[in-house]
Amino acid sequence: MKLRSSSRDAFSVGSGIFVSRITGLIRDQVIAAFFGTSLVVDAFYAALRIPNIIRNLLGEGTLSAAFVPVYSSLLSREGREEDATRLARSMLGAMLAAAALLSALGIALAPYLTRLVAPGLGAETMELASSMVPILFPMAGAMMIGAWALGVLNSHDEFFLPFVAPVAWNVAQIGGLLLGAWQGWEPLIHVLAWSALAGGVLQVAVQLPAVRRRVGSLAPRLEWSWEPLRRVVRNMGPVAGSQGIFQFSSYADVFLASFLVQGAVGAPAWLSGAGSLAALYFAQRVAYVPLSLFGVSVAASSLPEMSRKAERRDAVRRRVVNGFFQILFFVFPAAVAMILFGDLAVRVLFQRGDFGAASTAVVSAVLVAYAVGIVANSSVKLFASGFHAMQDTKTPMKYAAVGVGTGVAASALLMRPLGVPGLALGGALGAWLNLGLLWSGLRGRLGALFDREALLAVGRIALAGVVAAAAGLGARELLAGWIGTAGTVNALLVLAGTLGVAGVPYLLIVSTPPVVVPPPDRAPEESPPTDETEPDDAAT
Repeated sequence: MKLRSSSRDAFSVGSGIFVSRITGLIRDQVIAAFFGTSLVVDAFYAALRIPNIIRNLLGEGTLSAAFVPVYSSLLSREGREEDATRLARSMLGAMLAAAALLSALGIALAPYLTRLVAPGLGAETMELASSMVPILFPMAGAMMIGAWALGVLNSHDEFFLPFVAPVAWNVAQIGGLLLGAWQGWEPLIHVLAWSALAGGVLQVAVQLPAVRRRVGSLAPRLEWSWEPLRRVVRNMGPVAGSQGIFQFSSYADVFLASFLVQGAVGAPAWLSGAGSLAALYFAQRVAYVPLSLFGVSVAASSLPEMSRKAERRDAVRRRVVNGFFQILFFVFPAAVAMILFGDLAVRVLFQRGDFGAASTAVVSAVLVAYAVGIVANSSVKLFASGFHAMQDTKTPMKYAAVGVGTGVAASALLMRPLGVPGLALGGALGAWLNLGLLWSGLRGRLGALFDREALLAVGRIALAGVVAAAAGLGARELLAGWIGTAGTVNALLVLAGTLGVAGVPYLLIVSTPPVVVPPPDRAPEESPPTDETEPDDAAT
């Protein structure tokens, strides 16, 4: 695979995510304008988390890690194309069966699931959340089919469409809210829930024509005894376990935050109480932009190629190391910006209507805590993909258990003195531990990942971040005194000017993501020899 195609694949993923995130931010702005950080949003957020737990257990991350390596391997072998198509259709049958069963169970058990996920909610908020779970839960089934479509298209090196498809989900919610408000439909939060369900179906529908061109037919099959399907299902077990561990972290955030909503924890008043769940939600929307644009794009574009070259450990190692530098180049300055200038971003994005200055202050504090772990969270998927490409799905699950367990324990300890930002900070600490374990595990499997050249590259990026931060702080002080930050337009001008000034020294010191050739194996006989004609993977 050529250097340019590696970068082009990551760019395709990032472009699709960028468009979907922009529409997602617009969706969140509309939600914030209508509802602020009220108990109504707490209820919607809690209800949305319940089907999202199932979606994430069996959706994009799980299916990609288990299905793409096997499917890509069949595609790359001469004469196995028909088997690849057979596997795609068999996997569709399995996902349809699972989606139907889980959707039915979710609708039937809605009240019990809501009490399990957010037991600290008050009676009225609990009732409202429970009423939305049956509406939202079938969305999880639709998204599972969307994950199958994403896996098929990614394996054929088609990245843009599946990652831009969430635009349909965002637009459906925006349109539904505006139409509902215009028509006077009540309760408006239920309109939002129905719109989210419709958007989930549309998100799948836009991908199906492209999938059909690749697999020939969308007629599902069920061949449980066929070895390739059984291999995918076996691989899904540990991956679903890993996702379950991460979902436990998400569940723990909602569980703990529900007690902050009721003021049952002695945290600072302005960082707890009504809107704690909503504060997590809105801060995540901002923090996940760089994570999705760069962490997900690099990992998603790397997995099919690493799977095709899994026997060539040096090729996998180069892809992981240079993928990490692609992530670090973009995400580290984003983390610095969120810590120093996140309040401006929150003000520009959300502060209007019922979302006032108090909401901005809380969400900004949570965003700072998320920023502490954003580099680790952005890199975890790439490093786990190194194991998944070698069809080892158990090791990342074990590391995830340690990282998430530590993060949840830290969140429980930190939420008392810090309120809702403590929940985010605890998760950040767990993410760094998880990344450290994955790094150490890959080093043992593939050989040393870093040498002096790589450490110098990290130091250069860190230095560039410090200089950029100093320049940005100075620019903010000058622009705020000159323009002022009252109003969205003024805040936007100050934010844009600040980031522009900060970006100049950063790009002068580190103009592009460093291209690093990992050190050779100390025991080359344990690793297949490197093909000297294979170029290093890095962003252009």
